[in-house]
Amino acid sequence: MSRINLAALLVVGLLLVTAKQSTQMSLRNPTAEIETSNCKVAFLRLGLVLTSDNNEKALKDSGLFEPDSENPHVDIAGRRFHVGTLNKTPIMYVKTGTHSVNVATAVQTLLLKFPISGIIFFGSSGSLDKDILMPGDVAVPKAVAFTGVWEWKKFRSENKGKLVFGDFNYPENGENLLGTAEHQKIDLFSTSEEPKEVFWLPITSSWYEAATEELKDLELKKCHSGTCLPGTPKVVFGSKASTSDFYVKNKAYGDFLLEKFNAKTADSASASVALTSLSNEKLFVVFQGVSNVAGGKSSNSGISYLASYNAFLAATKFINSIPTPRLACE
Repeated sequence: MSRINLAALLVVGLLLVTAKQSTQMSLRNPTAEIETSNCKVAFLRLGLVLTSDNNEKALKDSGLFEPDSENPHVDIAGRRFHVGTLNKTPIMYVKTGTHSVNVATAVQTLLLKFPISGIIFFGSSGSLDKDILMPGDVAVPKAVAFTGVWEWKKFRSENKGKLVFGDFNYPENGENLLGTAEHQKIDLFSTSEEPKEVFWLPITSSWYEAATEELKDLELKKCHSGTCLPGTPKVVFGSKASTSDFYVKNKAYGDFLLEKFNAKTADSASASVALTSLSNEKLFVVFQGVSNVAGGKSSNSGISYLASYNAFLAATKFINSIPTPRLACE
């Protein structure tokens, strides 16, 4: 083999190795990096979490999200993590899908695989208190809890494992024992503390306080495609929120959650975001767009979209109000 051919092979091999290393690097860490003369500084991104197509449509319709030109997304474990900026703030967003296990898995993957400084969740919820929250409003809860897991008290059935179903007929034929059930606490694990049992999961206080200051005068969207809300939508702070893996449509159960726990909203995601963020010792905040009232009529597509869009507006203003942190020089 001639020297010229050998040199050509060496150059091609070097290019292949370089390309492979570059691809691996982009997949491992698809975040923006700035080269300086002395060190490499990488931006920490904010993690934006949403659950539904409606939520993602609101984000895309705003025109505020700009995908990264080199690494617009990364696919991991069946989920797509989008890289870019939201109104010039570096973020990474993921659509988790519904139900708590999907949400927790996606948030955990986001925190393990990427340098994320904190989690902002926006999504839809149902109102449990129509005197406080109506469709189109945005709730910024101060605490959330899983309320779909119960330890039932002893039933009056002679045979173990069989229920006296008559006791649960509502509103007639027997006593409904749901109100006497004991709620199930969950185990909260973190890297710096021993596991502990908790029921209420508190929103990060510094971010909650920042949200109350930044969003107090936020103007929300009232109409979409010919559908308008009956009143002027508002942001409501300081509520408690209920999370479970079922859609709360039954008014009696919604009233029970309100009376027993003072929960003003119900969804299937917020507590999963809270538990995963707390376990990883990450800052987090929750914005819930109210799409319906428990026991009321189902919302049409226009109302549901307004709920998503208003929650997105709240999340966006919050994101753009906090400073973008950086990793220390390596």
